[in-house]
Amino acid sequence: MMTHQKPLIAVIAGEHSGDLLGAGMLRELRVRYPQAEFIGVGGPLMQAQGLTSLVPMEDLAVMGIAEVFGSLFKLLGHRRKLVNTFLQRRPDVFIGIDAPDFNLPIAKRLKAAGIPTVHYVSPSVWAWRQGRIHGIKQSVDHVLCLLPFEKEFYDQHQLAATFVGHPLADSIPMHWAKASAREQLGLDAEATWVGVLPGSRKGEIARMAPLFLAVAERLLQQNQQLKFVTPMISESRATQFRLLQQQLAPQLPLTIIDGHSRETMAACDALMLTSGTVTLEAMLIKRPMVVAYKFNWLSFHMIKRLFKAPFFSLPNLLAGEALVPEFAQNEATVDNLVTAMQAQLGPQAEQTVQRFTQLHAQIQRNADVLSADVVQSYITP
Repeated sequence: MMTHQKPLIAVIAGEHSGDLLGAGMLRELRVRYPQAEFIGVGGPLMQAQGLTSLVPMEDLAVMGIAEVFGSLFKLLGHRRKLVNTFLQRRPDVFIGIDAPDFNLPIAKRLKAAGIPTVHYVSPSVWAWRQGRIHGIKQSVDHVLCLLPFEKEFYDQHQLAATFVGHPLADSIPMHWAKASAREQLGLDAEATWVGVLPGSRKGEIARMAPLFLAVAERLLQQNQQLKFVTPMISESRATQFRLLQQQLAPQLPLTIIDGHSRETMAACDALMLTSGTVTLEAMLIKRPMVVAYKFNWLSFHMIKRLFKAPFFSLPNLLAGEALVPEFAQNEATVDNLVTAMQAQLGPQAEQTVQRFTQLHAQIQRNADVLSADVVQSYITP
């Protein structure tokens, strides 16, 4: 319902995925509050909805310990500027979108000053470092959860939370035909296509591509009709992967696509994936998959001690069962992946696809509207 209030809404997104989430929520809030003012940090999508970005969003999109350390003074300066601005202007509500290491300390300062705080995208506190829940409760009045089991965790710890669903489930169609995706990408309409997705980061590709290429070669030996396709996020990553393929599997019938990762997955009969959000996209596109991940040695031993969840791939976490084959570290072998991929290329995978459809419906809840509902509840009439 449209009102003539002029709320001041502070919101911070730290990277592209957060900008996408924030843009949908701000679009819905603008319908309700045409005279609202949005300040904080966001990218082009949020700015198109009227956000005044006080610092460049790309300054916040820093990953890795070394990279964060190198940008520490700049990050701390941005945080100080934002906190001071928000405390001075007293927004009706503050929304931190993901980026918990940056956003939660800001939320803690604002909550202590009596400003309502909402956090959009639950930190993976249910999976590891569960002691963080105490700090989250000190910082946040309400958590917007993308996945249903996240709300259950917050309910157990008496922190207000709303399951808003996942925006990807709203934007990806319930049915995506292989034929149209193949036509769009210029791929052979009659071939059996296997998608090879070794990750989007340099380190992931270095660790996962040799394994996936070896699996692809073995699968090709067993079925000469197979063809392989890989989407790459950038030219530099495509060059890295192409060099590895030339060294390790030069005869493999492999097509590298510039971008278009979702269309590429839709064009495939089965997928071999590195764990991450891409596994959720694959589930929503309804393609059988095998998920694998290898950490560097130190990260693996640190995570092994702290990780509490029964699965690491999002389809299995959502389903609460081993719906798709997943292999981590020493279990991520050529033999294991070949056996699992053969099953995903077989007729029994159709049952998994039917389950994917059920899970899609479960998390398709119109996240933009539900997240705006929660924010609106914190704006004083």
